[in-house]
Amino acid sequence: MEHPQYMITTGEGSGEIVEKKSRFIADVFPVHSTQEAEEAIARVRKQYWDARHHCYAFSIGSRGENTRCSDDGEPSGTAGKPILEVLAGAGLTDTLIIVTRYFGGTLLGTGGLVRAYTQAAQAGLRNTPCAEMVYGNKISIDIEYSHVTPLQRYLREHNIITDDIQYADRVRAEVHIISDDIESFCRDITQMTDGKAVLERGPAEYFRKRTDAGD
Repeated sequence: MEHPQYMITTGEGSGEIVEKKSRFIADVFPVHSTQEAEEAIARVRKQYWDARHHCYAFSIGSRGENTRCSDDGEPSGTAGKPILEVLAGAGLTDTLIIVTRYFGGTLLGTGGLVRAYTQAAQAGLRNTPCAEMVYGNKISIDIEYSHVTPLQRYLREHNIITDDIQYADRVRAEVHIISDDIESFCRDITQMTDGKAVLERGPAEYFRKRTDAGD
């Protein structure tokens, strides 16, 4: 079974645009269920209680299996769908975007609304932290102290982040490795330690791909 990589938001964000005196405020939330999305929508409605529209879209699941969008009183297809298309274009899932509109007194027309909701959603995402999710396994590495420095050098050169490290009679480290790289990783570690490393593979799962800065 193929497990494609996908993007998620790792924190909240917001952005705003003004179009012909109408304010479009985009709030972005990481969500993992319909209930979480509904709770966030309720909070935004309460926060901007005097706004005319709270349009939104969300995508949930590694393949975006659960999606929903709402025009919340705007002409059909002018708000929720454009917001959802922004999510799709960014390859994002497990994410909710709510665009709140304060009407400025001038009608924008269907084309103007589509552009405004699209631009607002994009503005929100620009201020939202994101990360890539990849499929692989957690690998536990049990080594002698003499192999710690070579292991650290190898992990640094290959941009592999240590999830946990424990020092006892031997050193035990845990890392996440992308599925396609597991065989070569285990072979390299075995060779590096002259076959003395004990490697244990955990269950396959999605995990957040991080940079050497820990992002």
